[in-house]
Amino acid sequence: MIIIGVDPHKTTHTATVLAAATSTELGTLRITASLKDYQRLLAWASTWAPRQWAIENADGLGHHLAQWLLAHGEEVLDVPPTATARFRSLSRGGRRKNDRIDAAAAAGSAAVHGDSRRVFPEGHVDALALLAERRQSLSQHRTRLLNQLHALLRELIPGGAPRSLTATRAAQLLRRVRPTSTADRVRREVARDLIAEVRHHDRLVTANTEQILELLEQRPTTLTEIVGIGPVLAARILAGTGDPRRFPTAAAFANYSGTAPIQIASADHSRHRLSRYGNRNLNSAIHSVAIIQIRTRSSAGYAYYAKKRDEGKTPREAIRCLKRQLASTVWRTMINDCAAPSVQTPEPVALAA
Repeated sequence: MIIIGVDPHKTTHTATVLAAATSTELGTLRITASLKDYQRLLAWASTWAPRQWAIENADGLGHHLAQWLLAHGEEVLDVPPTATARFRSLSRGGRRKNDRIDAAAAAGSAAVHGDSRRVFPEGHVDALALLAERRQSLSQHRTRLLNQLHALLRELIPGGAPRSLTATRAAQLLRRVRPTSTADRVRREVARDLIAEVRHHDRLVTANTEQILELLEQRPTTLTEIVGIGPVLAARILAGTGDPRRFPTAAAFANYSGTAPIQIASADHSRHRLSRYGNRNLNSAIHSVAIIQIRTRSSAGYAYYAKKRDEGKTPREAIRCLKRQLASTVWRTMINDCAAPSVQTPEPVALAA
């Protein structure tokens, strides 16, 4: 087997060919990041077969090249930068570092240490991830606009505006304002501009929700049957998880999502502390589900939370316990969805040993 390691940059990519059995370098090529040079790279690599491509950070700077190679029938592996750095430090390079060495380290890390994962063409989940990220950006910007609007209305109206402010309510309040100074006139004009921007963001958020619903209809999920999970949270969870079958157990998924506590043990002492690691976007989505269930008295999550509180746990500790249980429920639901006959099953993810 031939491994072609690639060290990608914004404007250039460097590829190094490595014989997996002997770790011998067979050639190196540097290209510009352009479709014309992609074709030159593929023609150059056709000399060696069978072959695999080991691209450092295939989800980052190497994303476009990785997807282009997949579209042309090539097998692509993603190698994390930490793995290439570790392989480089263990080699006999005398701490030297350049693009050729980095590309060889990516190939060697995949061939010798198995520090890689297979890359697949983008699909349904990747589209959901784009929409979920876009919605989060829109929501954050809308919140900033409303905060600015609150501050202006506080200076224009006695008592300010209510906390749950909408564009319609702000416009109603602004109609009653009769500015008495130049500064107040400017404040009113700025407030009108902000109201127009909030309304524009509301339309964008509505369109984003419709796109998410359309994608979820194409690939149905039973996540929305869990109390507290609507289409938007389902999209966030699916986007953060990817293929749930890459996690062998619910505990592995909980560890990935940062909902599993970390054990700190030495001799006769053992304790658990809050995990600050894992996928924070996925952790945030599960946290939102937990809060919704706690506020829904008819839900199983509320009963579990109340049970933990009765055991003497603090509210925060009880929420952490609930999030851990929700992580298991969410993982099992996604696994069952993958096993459903109506779901088109993609090619299974190959995990490195």
